[in-house]
Amino acid sequence: MNAFGLIQIGLVLLCTTIISSHQCNHLPLQQRKVIENSLRLLDKMGKNFPQQCLREKMSFRFPKQVLQPGQKEIVKAAIEEIFHHIFYIFSKNLSLAAWDGTALDQFQNGLYQQIEQLESCVTKKHTRYCWSKEVSRLKLKKYFQKIDCFLKDKQHNLCSWEISRAEMRRCLQLIDKTTRKL
Repeated sequence: MNAFGLIQIGLVLLCTTIISSHQCNHLPLQQRKVIENSLRLLDKMGKNFPQQCLREKMSFRFPKQVLQPGQKEIVKAAIEEIFHHIFYIFSKNLSLAAWDGTALDQFQNGLYQQIEQLESCVTKKHTRYCWSKEVSRLKLKKYFQKIDCFLKDKQHNLCSWEISRAEMRRCLQLIDKTTRKL
């Protein structure tokens, strides 16, 4: 390969890095827009919370400490993890949910795009954050496992999905509140 070809490759890599870092600088604003859209789609997916499901309410206890805005890298990693879990939950056994399919698809696509964006922005190299990230990851995994087990125990019935949808709404609102502080 000649020197001109190497210079071209170098310029492409440099531009890609600059564009990527520029997108990461605007991540909080971008997340707020994505969360607003996701909340709107969650509302559009289903109707009002069914009255017959009120007696089945459950408290999953979101681990709020994982979103403490002290260390941005840890918060970004936690948000990425949350989006992964929400995407996973809303990607299976939805036949009894009776939701608007178009809104659900748009919701899933928005989550997936945000996951892709976060994966490119979350720094994987900071070893000093690894322990804190892992603790946060485990707390989030436990929280989402409770939701997943709840859905399985209720055989993914309408009420379990509506309760889970309401819980995901709370998660997104907490992320929104955190990103506004970053």
